[in-house]
Amino acid sequence: MGKSLLAGFLGLGMVLAGTSNLYALQAGGVETGDLETGSVVGQPFKELTVDASFFALEIGDTKVWYPPVTVIDFKTRPGAPVLLKVTNKATAEHGFQLTAAVNQSAPTVLHTKIVLKPGETQYIGLPTSDLFYASGSVVEYRCHLHPGHVGGKLLMLK
Repeated sequence: MGKSLLAGFLGLGMVLAGTSNLYALQAGGVETGDLETGSVVGQPFKELTVDASFFALEIGDTKVWYPPVTVIDFKTRPGAPVLLKVTNKATAEHGFQLTAAVNQSAPTVLHTKIVLKPGETQYIGLPTSDLFYASGSVVEYRCHLHPGHVGGKLLMLK
């Protein structure tokens, strides 16, 4: 009886130890919203510094997300969540997809999509842990509504 009880507790301990890693990979989570009401990991967007701004633009006949390359140096910035400002300056509705899926395919991969009306601005809050779980140092952004539009890359210096 004592050996069975000990084996049961040991098995339960092993199961709990295995699931704690699963929860750690899903810590945080990407949040979207406006500057006044949005928050990520308990911190309001309005209290965070905008780390990068992205703009949907029309240059001639080409629709692009500008800038084509954005660099965030995590060696020099505080450990606060990352706040991205996304604005549609084009005349049509555009999507903004930020994903690390090109580097990995785990269920916890960084992947967010928003749709912006002309002139609309939204904010995306990202816990630094979600960015660091992304394999490699490059995350791509593009318009998920229009595959022909030009996207860009977010380079993370870790």
